Amino acid sequence: MTPPARLQTAIELLDAVIVAARTGGAPADRLIAEGLRQRRYAGSKDRRAVRELVYRAIRACGPVPPSGRAAMLRLAEDDPGIAVGFDGSAYGPAPIQADEPVAHGGIAPDWLMEALAASGVEGEEAAALLGRASLDVRVNRLKADRDTLVLPEAGEKLAAPDGLRFPFGTPVERWDAFRDGLIEVQDGGSQLACRSVAAKSGEVVIDLCAGAGGKTLALAAAMGNQGTLIAADINRARLSQLAPRAERAGARIAETLLLDPGREAEALAPWQGRADAVLVDAPCSGTGTWRRNPESRWRITPAELERVTALQSRLLALAATLTKPAGPDRPGGRIIYVVCSLLRLEGAERVDHFLGQNAGWGAVPGEPGAGRLDGPGIRLSPCHDDTDGFFFATISRL
Repeated sequence: MTPPARLQTAIELLDAVIVAARTGGAPADRLIAEGLRQRRYAGSKDRRAVRELVYRAIRACGPVPPSGRAAMLRLAEDDPGIAVGFDGSAYGPAPIQADEPVAHGGIAPDWLMEALAASGVEGEEAAALLGRASLDVRVNRLKADRDTLVLPEAGEKLAAPDGLRFPFGTPVERWDAFRDGLIEVQDGGSQLACRSVAAKSGEVVIDLCAGAGGKTLALAAAMGNQGTLIAADINRARLSQLAPRAERAGARIAETLLLDPGREAEALAPWQGRADAVLVDAPCSGTGTWRRNPESRWRITPAELERVTALQSRLLALAATLTKPAGPDRPGGRIIYVVCSLLRLEGAERVDHFLGQNAGWGAVPGEPGAGRLDGPGIRLSPCHDDTDGFFFATISRL
């Protein structure tokens, strides 16, 4: 493909990403992969170049662009090398016209920037949300030890005790260590959030929003496969990925529960009042994951934010019913609340709201090995910690 042809292909893929962002369609990575697969004439270098163009344009636009061409013109304003590709050649984009629309730049839509600023995220802190993430792995202590594991490349040790960091694009999923379950891809911040659960051998631990099971596997390793670990979620497709991952990792999951939205308590009834720890990795705006999913900032709306905060509160209330009551000779159960968001509305304010509505509960003071205290919990950010953005807090029955 010629450079103009790559540019035109990127514009067409951007159009698909923009439509999906507006309508709740497939994520950008899936659309890009499928779009390039359909263009069989594109070689490996072409695919890499097009993918890079698409993501550069996504990062360059704050609000949702009017079109893929407008998004690429935004990028071309700062990169003359891209501007010359609008040459009107057979497979390239038409020449730039003086009066055609150009997408707006910035970090995010204005309303979302205001919400971030109200949460103390502005300037360099906000700009870092659109940086490039490294590739982090967790060494699976059920099978290996970080200090003795030999890998094809040496990784940088992270604050998370089992974490290693590699440059973006390192093919770790092709390594024997990944195939044999010695390592799992997991952001260093996510690993620290799992560590805050303080899961111990012999405990009953419930991962209430397990998804594909990345944090569930980390909990199994922390427990040494000794205890009862329950993985629950409402998403059948994602939850179905856990079993093969657990087999590869040598992780024992006592039970996997597919929940019916709105009727979760029915499926979880046998576990009411039995859990030592409940991890609530709640659905959220995902503001902390923009380095990996930059188009997701185009998907969140004020109405969607209101919906997810209501869901977060409901999940906290549900988790409370699952924890053990405190006894004269034992502590009460604990909830570990996690969101990959830097908005205080979803983090500290959600926990404060729960504590204000529920007597007999208290926040457990955080002791961050990384991150900073934020109200009742801990905040990790790309700017200060070079991880995805997270808030996590532990609240316990008194």
